[in-house]
Amino acid sequence: MINSRGISAFRVALWRILLLVREGNIIRLIERIGEHYRTNISNRFIRPALLHLPLEKQSWDAIETLTEKIEQYRYQGFQLDELYRQIAAAARFVSITRRELVPVLRSRFSGVSSGPDRVLRDMAVNNFGSNLQVFADLVNELYINLVELDKTAAKGRRPFYMSMPELQDIGRLLVGN
Repeated sequence: MINSRGISAFRVALWRILLLVREGNIIRLIERIGEHYRTNISNRFIRPALLHLPLEKQSWDAIETLTEKIEQYRYQGFQLDELYRQIAAAARFVSITRRELVPVLRSRFSGVSSGPDRVLRDMAVNNFGSNLQVFADLVNELYINLVELDKTAAKGRRPFYMSMPELQDIGRLLVGN
């Protein structure tokens, strides 16, 4: 038999899972993140190098959902817990990319010096570190906005982000310390 406290705990847990994020400023920020990612991070010049990063499929799927599937969520909204997981995956991506790809990216393309897209490729490679930082800043801004929304929606209860251990290192992963 479930007592009233058990039912209340169940309702809180269900509310947290079903809380849909439809805030216009958050949707626009997710659009900016996706556009920046597709244009400056996972473009045709850099994508082949990204495929060698040691990131699990689940993280790649979460990043893809965050950066490329906005149309599916624009009107129905994002589930808060899924957005937090996508942010955690993007933060892991930033950390691993900084550590494993940024230091060697130029040398990977140093032997390839001809072709009609050489100038564009060189620009993508030379600006990659800065573009990765912009991506990290946008993801961090999204996280801060979601935490504020989460705190407001919690109404005295423990905000959902505090129950997700994968979010504990977000700042360190995005900042790079």
